[in-house]
Amino acid sequence: MKNYRKRIQWMFFCTVLICSCSQAPHIVNDAEKNGPSNPKNENSINFLLLGDWGRGGSYFQKSVANQMRAEGMKKPIDFVLSMGDNFYPSGVNSTYDAGWRESFEDVYYFKSLNVPWYTVFGNHDYEGSIKAELEYGKVNKRWATNERYYSFEKAIPGSAQKVLFVFIDTNPFDPTLDLSNHSDLGIQDTVAQMKWLQRVLSSSTANWKIMIGHHPLFTTGARKSQFPYVRNSLLPLITKYHVNAYFSGHEHDLEYQKPDGPTHYFVNGAGSAVRPIKSNESYTRFAASDHGFMSVQLKQDTMYLQIINYKGLQLFETAITP
Repeated sequence: MKNYRKRIQWMFFCTVLICSCSQAPHIVNDAEKNGPSNPKNENSINFLLLGDWGRGGSYFQKSVANQMRAEGMKKPIDFVLSMGDNFYPSGVNSTYDAGWRESFEDVYYFKSLNVPWYTVFGNHDYEGSIKAELEYGKVNKRWATNERYYSFEKAIPGSAQKVLFVFIDTNPFDPTLDLSNHSDLGIQDTVAQMKWLQRVLSSSTANWKIMIGHHPLFTTGARKSQFPYVRNSLLPLITKYHVNAYFSGHEHDLEYQKPDGPTHYFVNGAGSAVRPIKSNESYTRFAASDHGFMSVQLKQDTMYLQIINYKGLQLFETAITP
């Protein structure tokens, strides 16, 4: 009888254990923790775009990062493009500044995001040390930016076509910035940068030309009336050399603007805090005050773009031909 009771008690214990295990919280598996399990599409360049993000994980920055991780799991990415204002409120002071850990290393640590990060610099970055951001690649190689403005070409897999990526520093073209509060902004040479930009655009034979800068040229955000000077400086060359897409941040929202001309304009400054949309224009295709990022798959004849928010919801998608 005693043995029988012991067997009953043991069976009851095992049943409780099995049930409790079935209610256990989800454990991240190796694929989720270590990166993509599906192979990359060999006929496209895949990348994510993010702007105005560095707030120590707050203002839904970590939520956006988690959805970027999820997107990288579905479509393995080649690199991340950052639209600037990488560190709030006043940039970083050195390559060992706590901001690197709090806003970058501890937020975008997933293996699916362990790819090169190419960035431009925003006005908040200039309130700290741009030199520190240019040198951080010596500490972490995935921070792949060591020039204020630069370019490179990449071949589209499975084709003979190339893509030109051009990164510019728009801050010296913004006369509203206080030079006394923006490190070495006052000594930046806009004439030299414009000569460089014309040389890069005119000499490239790439089928696609994509430009990245911090300030938007067309926007429906809160600062829509503040940008004629940046637009007036850059628009002639962008139009003349048929730049396909211009990506920017600065406005804390998500936008797609298509005025007359060859270029599609995207605003992606919602990596953390957001602001209300001020008003739409006739050329506004999409505008939302929401935290999020953009995902691009670039093939030889089409650029597929999705706008995804911090909850993983696809807010908008479009396909662009060159």
